[in-house]
Amino acid sequence: MAHLRPLEDSEIADKYILDKFQHYANTRGFIPNSIRTMARRPNIVKAFMDLNQAVLYEGTVEVELKMLVALASSFASGCLYCQSHMSNLSSIYQASDEKIAAIWEFERSDLFTEAERAAIRLALKAGNLPNDANQADFDDLAQHFNDEQVVEIVAAIALFGYLNRWNDTMATQLEELPKQLTKRAVDNWQEGKHG
Repeated sequence: MAHLRPLEDSEIADKYILDKFQHYANTRGFIPNSIRTMARRPNIVKAFMDLNQAVLYEGTVEVELKMLVALASSFASGCLYCQSHMSNLSSIYQASDEKIAAIWEFERSDLFTEAERAAIRLALKAGNLPNDANQADFDDLAQHFNDEQVVEIVAAIALFGYLNRWNDTMATQLEELPKQLTKRAVDNWQEGKHG
């Protein structure tokens, strides 16, 4: 059970927040409970939603890869809420169920490019506590990404450092849609592995 109840739209007076919530509903099919809880402090949720937009949806790194990086970072930290959300968003941004489920074996899977492997490897290392990223990881990234793109990748990892801590600490209740997608991806992966 969540430590704090997510707010309903009727409890939020700020039009900017409600408009952003509608955007989430339109693009994801639901409004995340994490930001409904953050809405108790309007400046925090607005700053978070703006940062989320800048980190995940702007720049030159493909959005699908940023979603997979955030998924791997959440996997490393152990945040099941964010793992489910990022499985859902990875699917929305064109990652196949097989690729989403195969992230756990990305080093061996032919579904991933070398560039994706470098970014996901960094996400797994940087998502650990203590952080396990090193110069060799950045040397590997430099073979595939320019400095600005490296900043985008690290920003996605850092954003989910915040979200992983937020959702695990708040015991944020997982919404039904990301729960269903995660189950579908894992079931498809298991069928492919054992079918």
